Amino acid sequence: MDIKQNILNILKPAAVSGSEMMENRLIKECFRNLSDEVREDKLGNIISLKKGQNQRYNIMLAAHMDEIGLMVKQIDDRGFIRFTFIGGVDPRILPAQEVIIHGRRSVFGVIGNKPPHIQEPEERKKAIKPDDLFIDTGLCADEVKKTIQVGDFITFKRKPKELLNGRFSCNALDDRAGIAVMLQTLEELDTMRFDANVYAVATVQEEVGLRGAIVSSFNIFPHIGIAIDVCHGNMLDVPEDETQVLGKGPVLALGPNIHPKLFNRLKEIAEDHNIPYQLNPEPSSTGTDAWAIQITREGIPTALVSIPLRYMHTTVETVCFDDIKKAGRLLAIFISSLNKELVEGLTCY
Repeated sequence: MDIKQNILNILKPAAVSGSEMMENRLIKECFRNLSDEVREDKLGNIISLKKGQNQRYNIMLAAHMDEIGLMVKQIDDRGFIRFTFIGGVDPRILPAQEVIIHGRRSVFGVIGNKPPHIQEPEERKKAIKPDDLFIDTGLCADEVKKTIQVGDFITFKRKPKELLNGRFSCNALDDRAGIAVMLQTLEELDTMRFDANVYAVATVQEEVGLRGAIVSSFNIFPHIGIAIDVCHGNMLDVPEDETQVLGKGPVLALGPNIHPKLFNRLKEIAEDHNIPYQLNPEPSSTGTDAWAIQITREGIPTALVSIPLRYMHTTVETVCFDDIKKAGRLLAIFISSLNKELVEGLTCY
């Protein structure tokens, strides 16, 4: 399947952290087309299995399907909706956003606040407080309360947009881009011989505490775990040493969260196969599923491959198709190269 179509399919579900089970059918279907088995665990992780030739080793790929969003906190007597945040939402992006409230039926709304014309001079100088924002659905209070209740999830309404030069923009690319990498990897493996069982896991609740990766890695307990996530892409007014360049290939993390032999092997494969790559030193926890995988049970040798992404945790997150494609090829070649010497050598330095 074309990589663009894969991304469009996996962006359709609304999956704020904690609501992933509600609309994950399309993501499961994407994995069914490329896997031998697909199941869902009690927390909502989608776990696909692509069987290797001798099934001697298990490798786990993990990318989270959840996205940041909002939750209904209060409905006032006029039908306006107050809300709270799920995950790292930046309040500065909220005014004038279009949203969908997932109540008894989906309801469209807009986020409003007091216009500048009627603000006091001092108000105009201050940052907008979340409590000053509200959602207007156009419905009267009685209709709102029949359809929407406290605790309903809210997602941002945005259509995917293809930009120039192979760029693509939408909300939830953190980390549906990582799921696209896993699908690309599984597709590449169809043309290769590989011995290891490949578990590709679309994890839940990463944005609120890496919870899906904690339970899925404990259950699978693979010989190797590789998280696929996004990192900050190059953009204006951000230091170069804090970002990676869109279109220059996948990003390999290195540091305490990463097993050095896995890092070296991924780097070696990239160089041997002329796959451009970038490096991202991580001096502590990476804050990704890699952290949860690494410290599962008595420990799992772990790596992290990232896709550069601009404007993280906004509704216009932007990635490059080519980075996703190259990351998928890198991981597929890595998996096909796994052997006894590498896997068993991970237990010592």
